[in-house]
Amino acid sequence: MYSVDSIFQTQTEEKRSKFISFLVPYHQFKVLYAEAKEQHPKANHIVYAYRYLNEHNQIVENSSDDGEPKGAAGTPTLNHLRGADIIESALFTVRYFGGIKLGVGGMVRAYSSAAAAVIEHAELLPYEALEEFCYEAPYPMQRQVEYHLNSCQIDNIEREFGSESVKWHITAPESKLRKLKQLLV
Repeated sequence: MYSVDSIFQTQTEEKRSKFISFLVPYHQFKVLYAEAKEQHPKANHIVYAYRYLNEHNQIVENSSDDGEPKGAAGTPTLNHLRGADIIESALFTVRYFGGIKLGVGGMVRAYSSAAAAVIEHAELLPYEALEEFCYEAPYPMQRQVEYHLNSCQIDNIEREFGSESVKWHITAPESKLRKLKQLLV
C-alpha cells in the first residue's frame, strides 16, 4: 500500500474542458477541498474520492460525482486510487466546462486520465501506519520542540496550552515519531 505526505497537482484538458487534479494526504482533505471551492467559484464541478484506514484497520472509501452523471466522475477517480493501492489519501478534480459536451463515456475517460496524471506525477511512499504520541514541555522549550517537529516533517499536530506548559498531540508514521523522540531526549 502507498500514501502521499504532500500535495500534488496536475492539469489535463479534454475537448476544451479543463481538469485540475489534486492528490493530498487524507488528514488535509477537508481543508483543501473547502479551499478549492473558494479558489474556483466558477468551476462547474469538484469531484472527489478518498480512501483511509479506520480505527479497526479497515479501508473506508467514498467518492462524489458533484452533479456529473452518476458513476461518471467519482467512481473512476476512486478506481484509480484502488488500482494504485493508495490509502490515507484523497484525490479531487476541479472541472471547468469548455463548451463541448463529453458524454458519459467521455467524462469517464476524462476523469480517469486526470486521476491517472496526478497519481503518475505524485511521489508515492510506502504506507506506514500512523501512531499517536503526546509530549509536554514548559513554554521556554516550545520553539525547540516546534523546530524538531518541522525537521521531522510532522504536521498533524494539536496543541494544548496550559498555565505552565504546552502539550502536543502528534499523529505521524512510526519512523518519524522514532526520529522525533531521539531529538527530544
